[in-house]
Amino acid sequence: MTSQYCTIYLVRHGQTQWNVDRLIQGHTDTTLTKEGEDQAHKQRVMLKEIIFSKVYSSDLIRAQRTAEILNLERKLALQTTKMLRERNFGIYQGKTMEEGKKRLWELLAHYSADPHIKESGVETNEEVIGRAITFLREISVAHPGEKILVVTHGGIIRLLLIHLGYVKEGMLPSGAIQNLSYIK
Repeated sequence: MTSQYCTIYLVRHGQTQWNVDRLIQGHTDTTLTKEGEDQAHKQRVMLKEIIFSKVYSSDLIRAQRTAEILNLERKLALQTTKMLRERNFGIYQGKTMEEGKKRLWELLAHYSADPHIKESGVETNEEVIGRAITFLREISVAHPGEKILVVTHGGIIRLLLIHLGYVKEGMLPSGAIQNLSYIK
């Protein structure tokens, strides 16, 4: 008997140089390091027994390249979307985690109270989770009973885990989702 539910595997992209340098990436289009490519190949072997029917990815290069590697033997059409992008960190993109983190998290905590904050270009938790949930709902409805591979970013996975009640806000700090980690 076929399940009526879609099973979605969320995978974080492989390591980038900006991960190594502890820079805030957001929508910045960074590539995988050699280590990031190796991580993806190792994860490909770990996932090889799972029969995916579709592969989706963020349209950012680091996620696309990870998805391409994970999809090598499967040869499924890779579909990319902006809806799976990491949070837009606006003026904080390219800054070190140490430079941007304190101010950035203060900004997000008080986002709704100050109308001028929007000028920073930083997406709210609600905006990020809204687009991610919308996309995941669409694919789950379109693919009942199927296993779907989705390659995205640590921030997206973290916010989904919080939104779905698997962890509480503050219990899973930014950066806690390691490169090539996945959840089912």
